[in-house]
Amino acid sequence: MFSSNNIGKYLLVTSVLTCISSVAPTGAFAVTFASQSEPQTITLYGAGSLRGALSDVANSFSQEYKNPVITEFGPSGTLRERIENGEKPDVFASADIGNPQKLYEQGLSSPVVNFTSNRMTVVVRPGLSVTSENIVDTLLDPNTKLGTSTPISDPSGDYAQEIFQKIDKLKPGSFQTLDAKALRLVGGPSSPPVPNGKNSLVYFLEETQQADVFLSYYTSALAALEVSPNLQVIELPDNLAIKADYGLTVLKGANPDGTKLAEYILSPTGQKILAKYGFSAPSRSTKVPEHQSISIFLAASVALLLKKKLKSSTSVVKP
Repeated sequence: MFSSNNIGKYLLVTSVLTCISSVAPTGAFAVTFASQSEPQTITLYGAGSLRGALSDVANSFSQEYKNPVITEFGPSGTLRERIENGEKPDVFASADIGNPQKLYEQGLSSPVVNFTSNRMTVVVRPGLSVTSENIVDTLLDPNTKLGTSTPISDPSGDYAQEIFQKIDKLKPGSFQTLDAKALRLVGGPSSPPVPNGKNSLVYFLEETQQADVFLSYYTSALAALEVSPNLQVIELPDNLAIKADYGLTVLKGANPDGTKLAEYILSPTGQKILAKYGFSAPSRSTKVPEHQSISIFLAASVALLLKKKLKSSTSVVKP
C-alpha cells in the first residue's frame, strides 16, 4: 500500500511530467522523446580551435550513448556558409556567437547557446623578446611579421581586427598599419596550406618562419606549446584583451540524437573536457523566446519544488 507521503510524491512527480510534456522546448534545445531501435549517427560541425576538445567530447558521448559521431572542423564562417548552401549537420559549434546566430535568424537552427569561452593571446617565436608591456610597439614594428587568421571566414581573424581597433584608440592610425601588414596565414580560402599533422602555429612561427608573432586563441597556443615548448605565449594587457564567446546550435531537421549531443556538450561532463583543453566557462545566458518564458519558468519552478519536497521527505536524523 502507498503511504500518504508516497502518494504525495507520486502526485508531485506526475504534475511535473505533465507540465514539462506540455512545454516545447523546455530549454535551449527541443527534446524529442521518440524511442529509437538503433542509435543514430550524428554529424557535428565545429570550429577548428575545437578540434581536440570536441573530438574528445564526441568520443566520450559515443562511448556512453553508442551513437556514432561524424566530426568536421574548419573556420566557423566557412562552415556557416556551407550550411547556408545546403549542407545538413545536426549540430554546429562556432568560435563566435555571430555565425550560428545568422543561421538562427534565417530559420535554419535553434536558438544559440554560449557553451564555452576562449581568449586571444600572442604567440611569439623563440628568440624574440616580447612582453605585455611592449606588445603594441612590437606589433607596429615594420620589421615584425604579424600572423593572424582570416577575417569573416574565421572568427579568430575578426577578433584580431578588434585588437587592432583597440590599439588604434591608443595610437590613432594604427588600425590601417596593422590591417595592412597582417598576414592571413590560416582560416581563409587563399591561406597557405599546412602539411597534414603539422601544428599551424609551430609551422608558421618556427618551421617556415613566415611570422614572428601570431594573434591566436589561448587554447591554440596551449596546443602549440605541447609541440614546441620554446614558443612564448604572451597575455594581452587588459586594455587590449579580447574574450571569445563560442556559440552552439542544433540545426532544423536534425535527427533527435543531435539534441542529445548538444546537451552533452553543455553537461558537466562536456564542460569538464572543454576545460581540460583550456576553454573557460560560458559567459552568456541562453536567450529564450518570449512565448516560451512563462511555461519554462513554470516547469522549472515545479521541478525545484519537487527537489525540495523529496529532499525533505528523505532526510534522516543520524544517530
